[in-house]
Order: sequence, then C-alpha cells, then structure tokens
Amino acid sequence: MTYDLARLQAPRLAGGALGAFTIALESPLQGLLLGKLFADAGITAWRAAPVDAVPSVAPALPRPATWEGDSEAIDLPGAAGDSRPSQGFRFESAADFTDAYRGGRTTPTDVAQRVLDAMAASDGTVHSMIAWDPTDLLAQAAASTARWAAGEPLGPLDGVPVAVKDELDQAPYPTGVGTTFLGRTPATQDAEVVARLRAAGALMIGKARMVEIGLGVSGLNVRTGTPKNPFDTTRATGGSSSGPAAAVAAGLCPIAVGADGGGSIRIPSALCGVFGIKATHGRIPESGAYPLCWSVGHVGPIAATARDLALAYAVMAGPDAHDPHSLNQPAPTLAGLGDQDLTGLRVGIYRPWYQDADDEIVAGCDHGIEALTAAGATVHEIELPHLELCRIAHTVTITSEMAHSLEEEYAKHRTDFGLGIRVNLALARRFTGRDYVKAQRVRTLIVDTWTAAMKDVDVVATPSTGITAPELKKDALKGDESDLTTLGAIMRFAFPANLHGFPAMSVPVGYDGAGLPIGLQLHARPWEEHVLLRCAEVVEAAIPRRAPKAHQTLLG
Repeated sequence: MTYDLARLQAPRLAGGALGAFTIALESPLQGLLLGKLFADAGITAWRAAPVDAVPSVAPALPRPATWEGDSEAIDLPGAAGDSRPSQGFRFESAADFTDAYRGGRTTPTDVAQRVLDAMAASDGTVHSMIAWDPTDLLAQAAASTARWAAGEPLGPLDGVPVAVKDELDQAPYPTGVGTTFLGRTPATQDAEVVARLRAAGALMIGKARMVEIGLGVSGLNVRTGTPKNPFDTTRATGGSSSGPAAAVAAGLCPIAVGADGGGSIRIPSALCGVFGIKATHGRIPESGAYPLCWSVGHVGPIAATARDLALAYAVMAGPDAHDPHSLNQPAPTLAGLGDQDLTGLRVGIYRPWYQDADDEIVAGCDHGIEALTAAGATVHEIELPHLELCRIAHTVTITSEMAHSLEEEYAKHRTDFGLGIRVNLALARRFTGRDYVKAQRVRTLIVDTWTAAMKDVDVVATPSTGITAPELKKDALKGDESDLTTLGAIMRFAFPANLHGFPAMSVPVGYDGAGLPIGLQLHARPWEEHVLLRCAEVVEAAIPRRAPKAHQTLLG
C-alpha cells in the first residue's frame, strides 16, 4: 500500500497581503482563485477519486439494540488516586486539592481566592481566560467549604477548579464562541457537561478563550485575544481549545472542558504538555455547546494528570435525553484504571504515517511506545489506507457544517470575523452539496477501514501533531494570518478520529530540544475510552514531566 497523505504547501499570508487576498476571495473574482487553491489543497483530485460506499451523515458506530436507562454508576471515590512518577514536575491534581481539604490545610474558599488572583496575574502573560466572576466563584466555594466542614463532600471533584471553553454554556457567562458578536446575553442554564461537573462539586472558575468559531488549530484569535503557551509564551497553544489547555498547563485549574471538531482538544493538549481525550462520537453529550459541526464535534476534558482526565471523563460521559447522538450507548466504565500490567494489549502502528513528523516528535513518541511495551504491550505493523481521502472529507464536512451553522451571522457580521476566518469561510461556502455527500461516502469507507484494522489491534498510535508549538509571529498577532502549511503539519494526525468517531487521546511523552512538549496520540475502538485512560497512566508513570515557565500553584 502506498502512503498517500499529502503535505499542504501554500504561501503564508499576513498583513496587507492577507487583507487583499480575503477581499478577492469574497468578491466576484473568487472564481479566478478557486481553481488553483482547490488544486493546491488536493480538493480537485479528491473530487475525481472514485469512492464506492453509501453516505454516513454521522459516524455509524456499534450500539446496543436498546438503552435501558441508567446503569451502575462508576465508583468515583474509588477511582480517585495518583499514578504520577515520583521524579519530575508534579502538576497539582484533583487529589491534591481534596487531600488538602480533608486534612484541613486549606479550604475551597481559600483556593477560589487564589484562583482569582492567579487568573488576574496570568492575564498579562498566558492570557487563557476570557471571563470570570468573583461573586459567582466565591459563592460556589463557600458552598463547597461548608460541605467539607460538615464531612459531606460530593466526591473527588468537590472544590476542584475547572475552566470551560467559551463554546459551551455556563451560567452566568455569555457564550461568545471566540467572537466579538455572539453570545452577548449571559447563559441562564449550564451545558449538560458543565451541569454534571457542577453537580459533582467542581468550582467552575470561568470561561476560557478559544479560536474564533473553533475554525483553526494554531490558537490565534485576533478578535478576542490569543492565549500564550505556558512553556514558552512566544509560542502558540494550539487550538481551538486554546484557553482550556493553557489554563491547565499554567496551573489555574487541573481540569478544563474543551471541544474537538478537528483535533481541538488533542492538539492544544499536546502543544501545552497536558492530557486530552476526544471520546467516541456521542459518548459525552453536546447539549449546550454552540452548534458548529454536528457530525464531527465532540466535547471532552483536558487535564493536568491522567487520573484527572479519567475522573472528568467519568463525570461528563453518558446519555442525555437532549442529545440524540448520546443515546443507546454502552455504559461508560473505568475498567482497568490503575492496572499497570498491559500484557495482551496490542498497539498498532502504520509506520509511514507515524514517522511523518519532525524527528524529535517521533523520538518522543517512541519513548511513549516503549513505556507501553515495558508494561507488557506488543507492537504490530498495520496499514491505514485512504488518509488523503479522509483529510479532504473531514475538511469538507467540518467547514460546510460551520458555514451553514453561521449563515445568518456571516451575512450580518462577515467583516467582524478575523481575516483568516473569513478566508476559511469563503472557501467553505464554495463546497457543493455533491462535495458534502461524497465526504459522507468517504466517512463510511474510513469507518470500515479502521474497524477492519482494529480487529487485530487494541489501540492505534501516532504522534498528536507533526510539529511542536510554532512561534506566534508579531504580524499575525497584530493582523491575523493564513498559513496552510503550518496548519497541515499541526493537524497531520488529528482528522481521522473526528470523521470516523472513534475515541482518541493525547498523552505527554517528553520535550523537544527547545523544551516544547510532545504528545503521543492513541486511538481505541468505539466506546473503549477506558483502554486509552489505562494506557495514559502507564505512560505518565514512566516519563518525567517538566514545569511550564509560566505556572501558578494554588496549594503552595
């Protein structure tokens, strides 16, 4: 089989050149540009490629014949623990907070005040949070402090700070989706996953920044502010869940809520040196998330430690009557969590794809694979065809759905978007209904391809990104940019999991020569997130971590 995933090559545009290009794309002259643009991006060849499959307008994944309602709940207190190595930097975890409360060393009220101070202090550096409300946060903390004083905490997340991406509703904040014009009215009701975390006692500290409408993976947002990477504030965070990942890495919270339509949880998690999981499509409900991309979108946690990722996932996952995609799913489980013996686990690697990243990234991922094999896993060579078909199909799907979702806003606020977003939307609006249907036929093909490949392996391993965190260029911060070459390198391994809907996770596995984090991505079969979470703890226990240069501690 021939490895067919192309490398995007296009000139980087910024400043006046980007402005002129944007105006041309939005004008009647766009036809003169589109032919070359689509050819360079591989879309022309993709349109001509034969695909023999029926369309799937959402991932067609195995499900039980019926859903019988609530199953036995996961034992969250029993799952609380710590698998971190004794050496290396130790991020503050949920267990650290609850241990401190239980021991009387601090209170949620004290922590909430420190969070407020830390958010204010970091706003001029990491710049991860877009909104916080001291009155609301201190009221939450007072209730948590009273529960701990009475010896009646709600569980292992009671009093633990959590940030929420600006794509999800959280009372009493507006949901701006990274724009200057959406969500001007405060939400009166939490998104379902926010409500579940709040019911578990988590301190919902505020809203985290994101890429404008989620349409980008660098983290850049010239309209509402660009977060900086805590490992090097001259570097990008990745996106579109830029703020949540930066907030976790900067120590503002051990857990944050992100959303992932094209790597938007896994990419910033990798570039910021933290953990992030995109669960099976429909596993975690999207009720209360802004409707950007129905068939490829996922909500999920970003966390400082593997166990925090598992706890947040367990609270967030499960059916919700308001999200049809979430119904008829097997019961979420944390089976095997804490078991460091991976004997029998089979790791699949498609070698040409796995190695299509910077050398330091491949070397870092090799360390992660070595940790898995040292615990008893075995590595198996596999093949994953049609990656280029998959890449274009994902692009057509996510951008077409976003363009449709924002049809009214585009008509009213086109010039209020950043130039890079305007370019992407102008191109998306040129895809046809035929393109969209073909993309859904490719989705069926990719689901079948990956299902066949994973009959013989339990997880598929790739790097999370093709490069480490890129530099935030001054002209981009000032006036936006269009850089398809860098975008393609960042997204090189992310897109299949959104199109086929299988779960995928990014795990920190080291650093490059500049001290920038490297992420290993692991995919599992549908509904087998517990396999990924178990692997995450094994890797975490084997590979020491470093302290971000911009980092706050909340417990002293």
